[in-house]
Order: sequence, then C-alpha cells, then structure tokens
Amino acid sequence: MFDTLQNRLQSTFRNLRGKGKLSEADIDATAREIRVALLEADVALPVVKEFVARVKERARGAEVSQALNPAQQVIKIVNEELVAILGGETRRLRLAKNPPTVIMLAGLQGAGKTTLAGKLGLFLKGQGHSPLLVAADLQRPNAVNQLQVVSERAGVDVYAPQPGNGVGDPVQVAKDAVAEARRTLHDVVVIDTAGRLGIDAELMKQATDIRDATSPDEVLFVVDAMIGQDAVRTAEAFLEGVDFTGVVLSKLDGDARGGAALSIAQMTGRPVMFASNGEKLTDFDVFHPDRMASRILDLGDMMTLIEQAEKAFDAEQAQKAAEKLAGKTGDFTLEDFMEQMQAVRKMGSLSKILGMLPGAGQIKDQLANFDEREIDKIQAIIQSMTPTERKNPKLIDGSRRKRISQGSGTQVSDVNQLVDRFFEARKMMQQMAKGGGIPGMPGMPGMPGMGGKRAGARQQAQKGKAKGRRVSGNPAKRAAAAQAEPAAPKQDGAAAFGFGGTPKGDDIEIPKEIRDLF
Repeated sequence: MFDTLQNRLQSTFRNLRGKGKLSEADIDATAREIRVALLEADVALPVVKEFVARVKERARGAEVSQALNPAQQVIKIVNEELVAILGGETRRLRLAKNPPTVIMLAGLQGAGKTTLAGKLGLFLKGQGHSPLLVAADLQRPNAVNQLQVVSERAGVDVYAPQPGNGVGDPVQVAKDAVAEARRTLHDVVVIDTAGRLGIDAELMKQATDIRDATSPDEVLFVVDAMIGQDAVRTAEAFLEGVDFTGVVLSKLDGDARGGAALSIAQMTGRPVMFASNGEKLTDFDVFHPDRMASRILDLGDMMTLIEQAEKAFDAEQAQKAAEKLAGKTGDFTLEDFMEQMQAVRKMGSLSKILGMLPGAGQIKDQLANFDEREIDKIQAIIQSMTPTERKNPKLIDGSRRKRISQGSGTQVSDVNQLVDRFFEARKMMQQMAKGGGIPGMPGMPGMPGMGGKRAGARQQAQKGKAKGRRVSGNPAKRAAAAQAEPAAPKQDGAAAFGFGGTPKGDDIEIPKEIRDLF
C-alpha cells in the first residue's frame, strides 16, 4: 500500500547521502520532495502542511547542523514525525472493571465490519478472553449468516436471535446480548452494527441508539484504507455523530496509496488501534505507529517479525535444530528442515515475512512475484521420501529420486535440485552456527566477490594459501590470478532451496539490523 510513498522518500534520502553538511537549499529541496510524496500518497493537505513544517523546522536546528551524518539525522526526524501523525503511541483496548467489556463496531457498508468482528474475536480469544459476537446488522442481506460462519471459523460464540434481512430490532438485540454475556460468563461483547453506502441520518440514529443502550467501553470505527480522502471525511462524520474511541484500518494489503492511514489519526484525534492486512482471520494485529513508520521508511519491522516467530516456533524444537546445526547432536536432516519450514508457514505468507526485514523495499518486485506454491512443491518432495531417506539424504540415488518425483508429482530435476541445494545450505548454516559468519557479508568468511573487491581478493589469497600455492604479493598480479580462476557459484539461504536469492554485485548493502541478528 505504501510503495509509492516509500519509493519517493527513498529517492529523496538518497540525494542527501554523502553530504557532510546540509545547506538551506538542500533542506528546502528535501521538504519539497517530502511534500510531493505525501500528496501523491493521498495524505490530507492539512496533515501534509503541518508535517513538512515540523520537518523543516527541526532540519534547520542544531540536531542536524551539528550531526556527524546529517542525512541520517533527517531520516530520524522524518521517522519521528511519521510516528507522531500515526498516533504516537500504541493504544490498547480498555477493558471494563466489571465484565463484560462491550466493543461496538461502526462504519460504512463494505468496510469489512463483519469479517473484522471475527478477526477481533479470534484475537481476543488468543489473549485469553471469552468473546461473544453479536449480530446486530439486521439490514444487509445475509449479514447474520455471514457472522455465524465467521464466528465458527474463529471458534468463538455468536449471539444471533434474529434472522436479519430487514427483520428484527438491532438496538434490542445489542441490549439483550450484554445481558446474555453476563449470564453465560463471556467477558467481551463485540457488536457488529449495520452500515450504509453513505452517511445518512438513519445510519447515525441507529448507531447512536445502540451506543446509548449498551454504553460500550470502546466504539471502533472500521474504515477501508483504500478509499483515500473519503476515509477522513467519513471518519469526521462518525466522530461527530457517534464519537468513536478508536480506528481500525481494514484492507491494508490493498494497492491504494494509503493516505487514510497517515491522515485519520491526525485529523480526528483518535488513535488507530488495529490493522487488518489480509483475508485470513489471522491477518489482524495491534497497530503500532512506530513499526508502521519504520515500514514506510524501509527500516523493517523486526519486532512484529520476532513476535510472530515466537508464536509459530516451538522453543524446544528450535533449540534441538540449532544443536544439530552446530554438530552437537548429529546432522541436520530433511526431516528437521521440513519441521522448520512448516513453522515458518504458520507465520503467514513468506513474502510478507521477508517484507518485514530492513531493506526489503529494494527487492519488492521479487517479493511480489514470489510463488508460494514453490514451498508446497518442496514439502511434497520431502513427504514423498521414506523416513530413512529424510534422515540420511545421501541414500537418495537415481532410482530413489525417480520414485520420489513420481510420488510428489514433480520432475526428477526438481528432486535433484532440492537434494543438492540442501547439502549446500546445510553446510552454510553449520558454518553460521559455529560462528563462521554469514557467507558474503563484508568482513566475514564467505564466498569471493560478495564482500567487496578487497575482501574478495583477500579470500582468494587465503584460498590459495590453503591449497599450498604461492600467492603473489603484488595486488595487481593477485587480482589477475583471482580473475583467471573459475568463479564459485553464489548461493544464499533463500536461493539454496529454490526460493530466489539476493541481488548480485559487490556493492550490496547489508542493513545493520540484519547483521546484528547474527
């Protein structure tokens, strides 16, 4: 959603790199580019004016003029101001002292309220609560049935005494639902209300009546993040009519320009509390302004990635895999690899996971074109092996590979590629586990050519010494000798199993955040 904004900002910051001091003209040009980037992203004009004014004011101050790296300081300022317009701090749900906590959903028809009710119910269930979804949208055709289906998928209870389709009193249903929750010991009530195609008096009256009848602890305004400036106007109308306490952004996985997300908190004074970024019930989480700002600036979202990994991975299983990689308890096998791959799949789409890494914006085209079915193919190949073959892949000869390819519905070449690359990747991961570093990273032992020209020459020299050959002390002759040797194939962790790889070249920039992980 923020691709256009991200590209423009990255281009702007790239022009600042290498400058030891920023002139007044540099600051004005940067501010102008940021203004254009925000307007193109469909951010509300008052928000753009205020944002750019604050950035210019701080960029002219001592924090930039006295900084060792002015460009990085400007990025820091932009990041902090983005966090501010996105709401500043993460806002959590306010729970009632005396249960049940009542949460009312409001918004236009088509914003995704009913599906979001199921997502919120599943989220609350995961937090240890016992939610009750309430079908108070009795106007839209099949809205009640939809909520019942969604609640069943989420594994939460639903209160739907009326059939809907224009039949029943939504205010009475909402009021009765709170009493039912007290009787059945549900500690959270999520009320799904009706919407309209546009703002009208009937919509506001019904929402207000439900609010007055249930006295909700939270009124969440659900807005489609893809509708641009209309999102702000709609939010302001609901703020005046219903006075919501927080915002939920739906459809953040769309291809719109994302201006609503950057405008709505600033324009309404109400925080964005949740974000929905997919069709699955699990594609829903708390909205963190600082993490969203980092994603927009292509600084990654490592905290969300870590939280998702903690949910998906079994700590004991991961420890055993790490010990195998270090060579302490035997070899890392295809069985172990499949278990790790299945754990990664629990985290969601691999392209989304990789998109949370710092610098992922530089390979967004590769991520967009990544075919998740390739992982299914790899899993099918491994599952077509016998337990003995998974534990000892060296047993897989030609006849076995043919049998495995037939069992998995793939080509023999696919099996050959997986087995061969597995051995290469296992060797690389064992080197990392033993402290050998990441192949190809500057200053770390690895493949020639990936760590810069000097590192590549040094590695070639070490390679020559290891084989007992004489290495010239003349840098020019040593470089010529290195070029005469056949280049070793470049491989990284993703490419090792056919997932695609990192861009080639000596000038690859490895973000510090990734280096620090190892």
